[in-house]
Amino acid sequence: MKKKIFFLPIAISLIIASFGFTNLLLPVDDEENAISDKLNSFDKSLGSRGIKDIIQTVGESFIGTEYVAGTLDKDTKKEKLVVMISGLDCVTFVENTLTFSRVIQSGNTDIGSFKKELMTIRYRNGKIEGYASRLHYFTDWIYDNGKKGIVENITKKIGGVPYKKKINFMTEHSSSYKQLAEDDGGLLEELKSIENQINQRKMYYIPKAEVDSYYDDMQTGDIIATTTKIDGLDVTHTGFIYKRKGKTYFLHASIVAKEVIISKEELKEYLNSDKKKTGIMIARPLDVN
Repeated sequence: MKKKIFFLPIAISLIIASFGFTNLLLPVDDEENAISDKLNSFDKSLGSRGIKDIIQTVGESFIGTEYVAGTLDKDTKKEKLVVMISGLDCVTFVENTLTFSRVIQSGNTDIGSFKKELMTIRYRNGKIEGYASRLHYFTDWIYDNGKKGIVENITKKIGGVPYKKKINFMTEHSSSYKQLAEDDGGLLEELKSIENQINQRKMYYIPKAEVDSYYDDMQTGDIIATTTKIDGLDVTHTGFIYKRKGKTYFLHASIVAKEVIISKEELKEYLNSDKKKTGIMIARPLDVN
């Protein structure tokens, strides 16, 4: 018997088997101990380097980590901070790599500081106030973390063109989300309000046919999100730019490879392998003040 397939936004991965991840989660204490051990494993001098160099080192350390989707939605009754690095999807890979890098650069590498930083990155205004406070749409994630001074959306600045699209995937497919399917209506209205806010912003992207002409504007550690033809959805995948020997690759948690990898092909060829991908947005992580 086939498992039911849910079509979810990027924060949980675009397509995953119905909540088949629950047995893969380690106990919270084990995950937190693994994070502490990982933080202590990096050379002490790493924190003195620029954020892009730290991201490269941290990102490389996750290569081979298993792809596990849907980990943020194990508990559908109460929204809480999920701390997990034993399995990652495309967004939790980006969030955890960025969190590790920022606490390493700040010098505050205790587990409490890590959890606080992760919460700041993952939730609107850095606060957990229910399911809708999580930054489900990655364009909203970029916008909110831009306001916090964590990233800068450089897409328009380097030559991106308008990305005109109505974002409403979650509310139009509410039955595919347990939290929304079990809702009495209030949560759905809250998400509709968030989608309306997103739709009032001007968005930009770089069409995939032109991506290679922007390689010189990209640097290792830049966060990219792939735009899509799918109605109502902003982006479908995310990861980091990875420069090597003058070429531009993609460091990401791959749903195809089932683990964190560096793409074998350059970024443009990677994008061309999926007809539904239309281009990219780029957010550049900023150094910790």
